[in-house]
Amino acid sequence: MLLYQMHELGRAWMAPITYWAEANARMFSAPGSWLSGLPHAQRAAAGYELLYRIGKDYEKPKFGIHSVQHDGREGSAAVSPVVEREVLRTPFCRLLRFKRFSDQADGIVELKDDPPVLVVAPLSGHHATLLRDTVQTLLRDHKVYITDWIDARMVPKDDGNFTLDDYIATIEQFIRHIGAEKLHIISVCQPTVPVLAAVSLMAARGEATPRSLVMMGGPIDTRESPTAVNNLATQKPLWWFEQNLIHIVPANYPGRGRRVYPGFLQHMGFIAMNPERHMMSHWDFYQDLVKGDLDDAESHRRFYDEYNAVLDMPADYYLDTVRIVFQEHLLPRGLWDVAGERVRPEAITGTALMTIEGELDDIAGVGQTRAAHKLCTGIPEENRVHLTAQGAGHYGIFSGRRWRDQVYPQVRDFIAKHA
Repeated sequence: MLLYQMHELGRAWMAPITYWAEANARMFSAPGSWLSGLPHAQRAAAGYELLYRIGKDYEKPKFGIHSVQHDGREGSAAVSPVVEREVLRTPFCRLLRFKRFSDQADGIVELKDDPPVLVVAPLSGHHATLLRDTVQTLLRDHKVYITDWIDARMVPKDDGNFTLDDYIATIEQFIRHIGAEKLHIISVCQPTVPVLAAVSLMAARGEATPRSLVMMGGPIDTRESPTAVNNLATQKPLWWFEQNLIHIVPANYPGRGRRVYPGFLQHMGFIAMNPERHMMSHWDFYQDLVKGDLDDAESHRRFYDEYNAVLDMPADYYLDTVRIVFQEHLLPRGLWDVAGERVRPEAITGTALMTIEGELDDIAGVGQTRAAHKLCTGIPEENRVHLTAQGAGHYGIFSGRRWRDQVYPQVRDFIAKHA
């Protein structure tokens, strides 16, 4: 159980080396430095920067969304400033809104008429900023909110534990705060399961439910086309995960003493899934710096600034997810109880459903998200849609060119139809 402490010691030991590598990279590349004129200076700068990026800490990135371009009433392009606001906070999550502004009266009316969308980001290692492209694109036509999960190591132990039931309660709280009557929800990957549970529970109680649900690449039923991620969860008993992956937050963080699945272990798992790809990516980055291909080098920096920024997950929540979603399949089997209430997706009647999968998804296999249609039998057939994004992997259905050109237009039209 000292692994987290050993990691922190190693990180502290590496800090001077990374600072030294960063300084040398700058000295051998800065135009005004005499070192940049030496033979092979560019190669030395590239090597030092690669060393720096391998050893440095990666803090949570910013969304950095300050404006959005969209179509005005007359069909002309309009640009609206965007301000990021925190509208609600719980110990483990912030509800953010990206509020658009206009200095034209008709523009204000137009923005107010756009439907509100709650993007539920995954709590599965990376920060919500991984969905930056999702949010940026949605802002063209919608009022956008997003769940911004807080790194568990930053949450004091006195704030209590966080379970999968607590996750569901948080989603219900956010839905009520925004107002379910006009709301549309987009859940990406892991949250498809707790979002479906939250809406099912609200429907069974007779509460108002969102206008539509868009579920993207999530593990609704992992018995369909199981992937390597699914197989790991079923091949190991629950005690193995608790014994090998759960550790105690060290004393140098606000969450000292809290049990977590550390981000650095998750990151090691991400890298282990495709080690050759990451090695080649870093080698290409080094070569780009040597050749002076600054655009490709900057693309590498942006990607890994996001990819390498990870958070700690609360232990109880993580273990609940492994057991309920991946090992016992309680949702598709109709056996899931949350805080004493049975989750019954068939109780949902007034909410439209769209499921989206990537043809090449190696995290949530084909059929796992589509399984929601088998469960939501109370939703009329004409209010249910499925999309398989051709040529898209897991990340391609919510980020990048395929998301913007292939997936988003259909999501936009689906929401508009049910708004």
